[in-house]
Amino acid sequence: MPINVRDIKAYRKDEKAQHALLTDEEKRRIIQNSLPAPIEQPSVSGLSTKERRSRLGVRKFMLNQLHLLIFALMHGIFSLYIRIRQACNLVRYQISSILYYHHATPQYIQRDVTGLSKKPRHLSAVLRSESRRVAVDLDRLIDETAELATWCACAEIPMVSVYEKTGILKKHMPRIYEATTQKLAFYYGGEHPTLAVSSPHKDSYSSPDMDSNMGHLKLHLISAQDGRESVVDLTRTLAEMSQKGKLSPQDISMELIDNELSEGIMPEPDLLILFGPNVQLSNYPPWQIRLTEIFCLNDNESFGYQVFLKALRNYASAQMRRGK
Repeated sequence: MPINVRDIKAYRKDEKAQHALLTDEEKRRIIQNSLPAPIEQPSVSGLSTKERRSRLGVRKFMLNQLHLLIFALMHGIFSLYIRIRQACNLVRYQISSILYYHHATPQYIQRDVTGLSKKPRHLSAVLRSESRRVAVDLDRLIDETAELATWCACAEIPMVSVYEKTGILKKHMPRIYEATTQKLAFYYGGEHPTLAVSSPHKDSYSSPDMDSNMGHLKLHLISAQDGRESVVDLTRTLAEMSQKGKLSPQDISMELIDNELSEGIMPEPDLLILFGPNVQLSNYPPWQIRLTEIFCLNDNESFGYQVFLKALRNYASAQMRRGK
């Protein structure tokens, strides 16, 4: 409790008199009046048996067990829901793959996309390395790339870009060109669309006869190296040119950066397909997907035509607001 005014005055007067006015008893009384009231601690002997047991942690233990039980029930219900959803989606995807199988026939693919209100001019896809056996995984990636390119040719999509993070596809461009050409010949039988396989900062492979009446398909291969590193290199180049007086800072704009990256890497795709259960871009070039429609099929673990067709249908029904 606070010291009253009388005690304060008495103490100050005593201090001026070199502590000769107040006795030790009066000083003790002033100090005791300023101290808070002591808190009474209950003795252990005065506690009831129930209170003594609570000190042993029985209530806390029971409460923890209750929380664990509730957590286990919630986890079990959620796991059951996930398993049921995955099983239902797997059955749906299998039925869809049977009903809408292309049978390596371009007419079937054209029939599937005929009723769509719009189609992407540039389609992109993310393919992932899964197996530790490099040779087997490379064959799978090449076959999937050729298959996807052939589907795009049949759907009259003029450009397709395939992203593989490690860049192993870019090292085998001749094999990809041959595999895609063989796949096109297998689908079309005779005359088929011409093909050009390209990659940033590398020589392209193209068909000798570019005047085919069946159209032309451009297959572009990119990797993680063509993403953030390209943006950093372009920024460094523009900064050096500006410091040397070759380029005015006022000339550096979003349009300039967009044109440079589009010419150096690739133009922005209209649709990006992820052949996986989750949205994992795996360091896909960030500048190229600012306005891209991204499609990912829930609980899907496989590369298949039904994913390609669902992505095209989803793109046809999507509204491109572009900031409006």
